[in-house]
Amino acid sequence: MLCVNTQMTRLSPKIGIAAATLLLVAACSTPQPIRGGYDRTGMASWYGVKFHGRTTANGQRYNMYAATAAHRSLRFGTKVRVTNLANGRSTVLTINDRGPFVKGRIIDVSWAAARELGFLEAGVARVRIQAVQG
Repeated sequence: MLCVNTQMTRLSPKIGIAAATLLLVAACSTPQPIRGGYDRTGMASWYGVKFHGRTTANGQRYNMYAATAAHRSLRFGTKVRVTNLANGRSTVLTINDRGPFVKGRIIDVSWAAARELGFLEAGVARVRIQAVQG
């Protein structure tokens, strides 16, 4: 027992350093908005079942359960934080398609993203879109 306690005592500083490192990494892993980057507010809509499995503009298959979105001009692979301004819910999505093709909309999000943002039933929501590092 004494031997175990001695080993534990010797490991304690290492465990403390490891725990602090993990906390730092976790804090830094939250995608942060790009300073001076894309930041817009407007209407979002979602697309789902009808397009599931079809090829997107970047060549990937659309997966309605993935964290993806369509945007008219942002580069494919761009990560954006989309925040529903009505309820404060947000999620990070990857741009992999072009759209929306309805006047007055600035982004089309996947079915899963709309569910997470809380506007599946409404179909549209006023959102803020911020490009993030990630």
